[in-house]
Amino acid sequence: MSQIVRVFISQVHSPLLDPLTLDQLRILAVVADTGSFSAAARQLGRVQSAISQSMRTLETALGTAIFDRAGKIPTLNDAGRVILADARRLIEGAGALKARAESINSDIEPELTLAVDAIFPVEVLAGSLKDLARQFPDLPVTLYTEGLSDAEQRLRDGTARLALYVPFGDVADNRDMEYLVRIPTVAVVAADHPLAAIEGPLGRDVLEREVQLVLTDRTSIADGLSGGIVSHRKWRFADLTTRLEFLLAGFGWCRRMPTHMVREHIASGRLKVLDLKEQSGPDLAIHIVYVRGRPPGRAGRWLIDHLRKELQDCVGCGEEMVESV
Repeated sequence: MSQIVRVFISQVHSPLLDPLTLDQLRILAVVADTGSFSAAARQLGRVQSAISQSMRTLETALGTAIFDRAGKIPTLNDAGRVILADARRLIEGAGALKARAESINSDIEPELTLAVDAIFPVEVLAGSLKDLARQFPDLPVTLYTEGLSDAEQRLRDGTARLALYVPFGDVADNRDMEYLVRIPTVAVVAADHPLAAIEGPLGRDVLEREVQLVLTDRTSIADGLSGGIVSHRKWRFADLTTRLEFLLAGFGWCRRMPTHMVREHIASGRLKVLDLKEQSGPDLAIHIVYVRGRPPGRAGRWLIDHLRKELQDCVGCGEEMVESV
């Protein structure tokens, strides 16, 4: 344990006022940076005697000498160099604390926690969060990417403040929702799969004989993204990425794959769009969900507005691409 930390711990139990101040630590850092008491005094706009007295008070508070005064100019000794490193961390922490308080006073969340459904376009999410970091550099962000119903669970247990997902069932009374984007989906199969060679439209009598790759949540209560199970043989997956890999490998067919995830594979000929007799149903509507009375703060609202703009370019052309295949 460092010397400066030991002093802080011991003084927690002291009835006296803490003689160690942030100003002393800042002066110590300036003395180290400028190389002398006199140079630090000039930079800080103080008299040299005040700098010298402040450093002696710091040594008294720490209970150890941190300067070697044998020469003409006091220099940091071994203990002083170790304590200087601790002091710089405390100064940095104090700056972060002040920035956090200023952010809170400006209606910026102390921390932004997001739970995002895995169907959300990851390139848009990553780009928007990168821009968010530039706009709000002191804002801590925690991101959870979840499967079906799990994003809602993060909101329910208080882990996340904002959740972006497709609400398949009834939303709790203490939730507020805002529509964000409609994700187009398409029925697809690998180009070398037997279904790819059959002219459509395909009915249940054909589809039910082949393996259907179904996305489900961990509790197996939500098959919303599968868009309806047709096949007698089905393989269930908890995440989209794994299901896509099995789809590309020809293990089965998918009824509702998010268009943005398969667009390039369709264009390259690795996947084929299936012409089905039964329509897959409406596209998937992602909503922003949060606890009523705790709406997004300034950073959260900035992120939502940014996502809306970026999503227009990523998702909006999905239907046109599929129709042209």
